[in-house]
Amino acid sequence: MNHTQFRKKRFQNNNPSSHGFIRKRMTYRSGPAGKITNGTGINPDRYVKKAIHPENNIYTAERTIHQMPVHERLKSILHQKGFVYPTEIQDRTLEKLMEGKDLLGIAQTGTGKTGAYLIPLIDQMISHHHATKVLVVVPTRELAVQVEHEFTTMTRGLGFCSSCFIGGMSISTDLKRLRRVNHLVVGTPGRLLDLEKRRALDLKSFSVLVLDEFDRMLDMGFIDDIKQMVQAMKNRRQTLMFSATLDESQRSLINLFLNDPVEIKVSTGHTACDNVEQDVVYVDKDGNKFQVLLDMLEKDDFEKVLVFAETKRSVDHLYVKLKKSGIRVDQIHGDKSQSYRQHALDQFRIGRIQVLVATDVAARGLDVTDITHVINFHPPKNYDNYIHRIGRTGRAGKIGKALTFIH
Repeated sequence: MNHTQFRKKRFQNNNPSSHGFIRKRMTYRSGPAGKITNGTGINPDRYVKKAIHPENNIYTAERTIHQMPVHERLKSILHQKGFVYPTEIQDRTLEKLMEGKDLLGIAQTGTGKTGAYLIPLIDQMISHHHATKVLVVVPTRELAVQVEHEFTTMTRGLGFCSSCFIGGMSISTDLKRLRRVNHLVVGTPGRLLDLEKRRALDLKSFSVLVLDEFDRMLDMGFIDDIKQMVQAMKNRRQTLMFSATLDESQRSLINLFLNDPVEIKVSTGHTACDNVEQDVVYVDKDGNKFQVLLDMLEKDDFEKVLVFAETKRSVDHLYVKLKKSGIRVDQIHGDKSQSYRQHALDQFRIGRIQVLVATDVAARGLDVTDITHVINFHPPKNYDNYIHRIGRTGRAGKIGKALTFIH
């Protein structure tokens, strides 16, 4: 049975879905899916994919963390954090990064990309007696906070300092943090350049540059900012670029930033996560789309749900309606303060809220391992955004589910 036939059977009128959330009184389109694009230019066939169970797609390294050629103190910390084997991207990039090579790493969300560059760089810091200074540039505040948290937990007791610089935080506090020695600085391009213009951040002092989720930064219009930072890093000796997707149209920029790089691709950079069950929900334009969402959220298996809406205004609207319906819900988008966004993420992470409604600001850097469902209430504007949205589920060896509303 092909994908189109599969969807016709599941979403016929008066035929409840196997998910159990489609009410008979609702009307759904069951026509040819390939002809419907909903204004995004993306064929909905690309939103449908059977998951490959993790048992059938597990990479097992031939060495344990204790057998990796890194400092014993770092091994001990990783062991305490629960590391047993390196992930594929960590295993395949380690020696190349320890040799000081420039590197382009492509791996799906949730596969340990942050650890892939932090582990060898921390080893450099230990071996070179604190001489290595690292600048990590990321597209979103949430990812910046996550990277600094990982660095802090991986260097506990080693005497290294780090700082995170993002919009929405006190600039005076940032200036104070820059008066101390920082072995790792992570931040978003705008705030980092602001600090550099104030002569508080000396880009020449960094020996290693990491561009994490570089494709997203380029898509978001940070090209000139990145070029400016790279040009100012006169003492840079190693550059690393990591992402879940690879747009070949960005190849000239990649070549501009990297010098004779090693390329490690754990995934193609063009496909969504294998362990995410993906499907679509067709709703006629006169159908009650919100009621369909509400029906889903009443089901027991929708335990921790991330809902994506198109705009900040639509997130606000959806949040209010869900809250009035008795759903434990919160929201994050660009107009929310960093403290509000972090509190909402923390409440979502520990399970005090069931649903988090967000714009694409949450598609990168949201580190919650047990999200059961991602629901695209509004389809993404491009397929790369889709990959990153659904990459929030199906993490840590679990099967996740992604559903995209189409009308």
